[in-house]
Amino acid sequence: MVDDAERTGGLGASFPREAVRAGLRCADWREAVREAGKLLVATGAATDDYVDAIVRAVEELGPYIVLAPGIALAHARPEDGGVAVGFSLVTLAEPVEFGSEHNDPVDLVFAFASPDSEQHITALAALADFIESDDNLARIRAANDDEELYRVIQEAN
Repeated sequence: MVDDAERTGGLGASFPREAVRAGLRCADWREAVREAGKLLVATGAATDDYVDAIVRAVEELGPYIVLAPGIALAHARPEDGGVAVGFSLVTLAEPVEFGSEHNDPVDLVFAFASPDSEQHITALAALADFIESDDNLARIRAANDDEELYRVIQEAN
């Protein structure tokens, strides 16, 4: 969760230590999204309804959350249960298919929540800056455990 002072401090301020999991094995995209969503719920950034809304949206709209090769950003509208600004990240030991013609398979599942549209845009801009760096992505993919993954995110800011 992020206050106004932290919001200007980069992406790491929105990632509590408990919001990252490295090397998970998930059977499919639904499980991967739910795992990333559970971390948002555990850190107080979202409700269980929010996670359900993410899954429903992908089922209804297709793999729009797969933003780039290997990268998904699981999110729903703030009114679906966003409680605070927060991110989570799950790296997958084995990539999963979302049905994205150009960006499958996915091995990095970020999840994102915010309570309103203004904070939503600010936080997404920080994530965009983060994932534009090939070095950041390579370091995330190389992280062997949760602590190393957390450290990569914090050092990138």
